Amino acid sequence: MEAITLTLQMQVVLGLLAFTIFLFISEIVRIDLAAILVMVLLGVLSQLPGLETLADVNHLFDGFASNAVISIIAVMIIGAGLDKTGLMSKVAGLILKRGGTTETRIIPIVSGVVGVISSFMQNVGAAALFLPVVSRISARTDIPLSRLLMPMGFCAILGGTITMVGSSPLILLNDLLLNANETLPEDQQMAPFGLFSVTPIGVCLILTGILYFMIFGRWVLPAKRDRGSDASSAQTMQTYIKQTYGLKADMFEISVPEGSILIGQTLSDLMVAHHMYILGTSYRGKKVIAPMADTTIEAPARLAVLGLRRVVEQEFAEPYGLDILPALDAFADDFAPTQSGVAEVVIPPGSSVIGKTPIDLRLRQSHGMALLAIHRGEETMSHVETEDHEATHIGTVPFQAGDSLVVHTNWERLTRTKRDRDFVVVTSDFPQEELRPHKVGWAVLFFAIALALILFSDVRLSLCLLVGAVGMILTRVLDIDEAYQAVSWSTIFLLASLIPLGQAVQATGTAEWIAQQILTLLDGWPVFALQAGMAVLATVFTLIMSNVGATVLLVPLAVSIAVASGGDPAIFALTVAISTSNSFLIPTHQVNALIMGPAGYKVIDFVKGGGIMTILFLIVSLAVMNVLF
Repeated sequence: MEAITLTLQMQVVLGLLAFTIFLFISEIVRIDLAAILVMVLLGVLSQLPGLETLADVNHLFDGFASNAVISIIAVMIIGAGLDKTGLMSKVAGLILKRGGTTETRIIPIVSGVVGVISSFMQNVGAAALFLPVVSRISARTDIPLSRLLMPMGFCAILGGTITMVGSSPLILLNDLLLNANETLPEDQQMAPFGLFSVTPIGVCLILTGILYFMIFGRWVLPAKRDRGSDASSAQTMQTYIKQTYGLKADMFEISVPEGSILIGQTLSDLMVAHHMYILGTSYRGKKVIAPMADTTIEAPARLAVLGLRRVVEQEFAEPYGLDILPALDAFADDFAPTQSGVAEVVIPPGSSVIGKTPIDLRLRQSHGMALLAIHRGEETMSHVETEDHEATHIGTVPFQAGDSLVVHTNWERLTRTKRDRDFVVVTSDFPQEELRPHKVGWAVLFFAIALALILFSDVRLSLCLLVGAVGMILTRVLDIDEAYQAVSWSTIFLLASLIPLGQAVQATGTAEWIAQQILTLLDGWPVFALQAGMAVLATVFTLIMSNVGATVLLVPLAVSIAVASGGDPAIFALTVAISTSNSFLIPTHQVNALIMGPAGYKVIDFVKGGGIMTILFLIVSLAVMNVLF
């Protein structure tokens, strides 16, 4: 192999690589700004004499129109559309119902599902679709998002190794093998790999990733509370209400058995008699939130009750022989912090409700608000008995101008109440989104169309996904402004700005020079050591350039080394294609960039959590490949 001379352009590119890594690790500036800075530096340096080939300034910003970047934008919009219908919240509720609410049970379920999905669609797409699901799970369980997103993201990357269509390098591999066969003698021709040839490798890697986080997660995962968390907002409001009004009521789900003496009694009678609120009923699968006060109890039923624990347990559940469930079950979705909570509303002067009572207004049915307390002057009147206040039948208290109402309400209804001139919504820190469950059919249809185009056509990936995204916008699953808001533009700028650097690494011959230096060090080593060396080389390259570029560059080298050393060229080529998924150390992979912002990760978090994962990936993938092949 002819020696490659280190040129001035290569030296500049190596310097930019070192500078980029320094900025990423030190985080002197934000990581997306660091990527933009490096892209601008690359463009400016290419204008200097002798460095003209460093980058083509006419194509410096092509990364913003790349297939990968447009695909990520589209899949973020598709994910937001599915979430807007409430579908992702239902998926989150199903996972919590089946898997429990602990970190050690949620991680394997979510990570395993995402890993399997990413085996037949782009891993960044699988991660983006489950991002709102994991966010909902975090809000409901109070597990920081940072402890759930990294396992999910890593397993999305690992899932790309389960099938030959799970990642771009594996899709390319068979074509590269056919090209390499043209230079090989008849007895060394390589047969293409079948769709599931790599499945044992991918399954072992997924299991390794799940076990890694289940065993070592408590030490390697950061426990940051994501900024703007819905759960945090809801809990902050709950704390404020307790401190201001002394309301310390909790939510309970109570089971009413057949034959109960409560059968036939009205909700109003029970609420007045026991100083509590019944916010929901479920009878034979029919669930009603904010039921009418004259609703009669039937059994077997479930009741969602808001009240002081001592009162609910000792004065309601025990005397009537009712069971209090350890956690919300039938009502878990309806009263999750992301769906509903306690809010503060004021009656303004001139309001049409002044002089009317909550019963007159049928407040629960007309506005979806369960009235917990009225604060008037220095006095707080509450229907729910608390440790600080005696219960008052506030349903019969006429409203006055300036009354502060403490209500339990669905966030969607509260968002609509903000447009009602009869009320002034004081609470502002709550999830102000208007779900569109009636659009779920359109959302699922266009998601299915996009998925079908990806799986069964040769249409460019970005165009397939944009078909789904534009379809959701046209059918008003979400409007164009909401689509813009769904895109994490910091992620887009990070990825698009790094693409020119990866192209410079390849175009200037820097990648080939690095490869040659490493291969020179490995000269004379045994076959297994050479295979391991190629795996490490592919791992390093995929951190600094696209995995497709690393595969195209390294597969021919791997085949040549295998032939010269007496190894199996197909296995060496497969080693490269698999190892380009070993991208956990820094957030240059699309999936890592995607989860970085929502979870509030820093680069050091990836170094800490991804370092051991990188080593485990190398050990497991090499071991399984050599056992199988």
